[in-house]
Amino acid sequence: MLLLNTAYLPPIEYFALIAKYSDFCLEACENYQKQSYRNRCYFFGSGGKEMLQIPVIHENGTFRHPITDIRIDYSTPWVIRTQRALDSAYKSAAYFDYYRDGMFSLLESGEDRLWAFNLKLTQYCLERLGLDAAIHFSDDFADVPSEDDFRERIHPKKASTSGLELGKPYFQVFSQKHGFIPNLSVIDLLFNEGPSARDYLLSL
Repeated sequence: MLLLNTAYLPPIEYFALIAKYSDFCLEACENYQKQSYRNRCYFFGSGGKEMLQIPVIHENGTFRHPITDIRIDYSTPWVIRTQRALDSAYKSAAYFDYYRDGMFSLLESGEDRLWAFNLKLTQYCLERLGLDAAIHFSDDFADVPSEDDFRERIHPKKASTSGLELGKPYFQVFSQKHGFIPNLSVIDLLFNEGPSARDYLLSL
């Protein structure tokens, strides 16, 4: 079974693998790791590839805490900044208005825990992509065959080893200015391609 880390609005590669495997397991027993997709994602803004990040509360040795215990820091207006960034980047995308309210409602939910928040967003994306994938959760630190373990292989600082054709282009709002940017957050694909996003994932 495919094994994945939790991720904040995960990249296209993440969902392409889910489409390939049909069901997957989320690692629920790891410790939090910084500078990963666990609390960051990348989108296509007017300046090119840009990052969105969820601030977390660092307390009592954050990196020794189980991922399910990590709390989101709402002391800064990151939700409003995220919404403004997405409005600015995707206001002219063909399907942004169709998904905007649902996405923004989740951002405004006030969910306290990062893992639970990521899960809600992932489930939302799966539904909008039309991927009927069963989600399982590890009850200890999972041990699976290496070919199915993508916990640390999908990482913003590592080259892809999935073998997927991530350079295959689709329409992006600012591609004429910056060229095609592969493997951004799946919301880039959804906002630009809408119902065709599922076929794109399956084609990879």
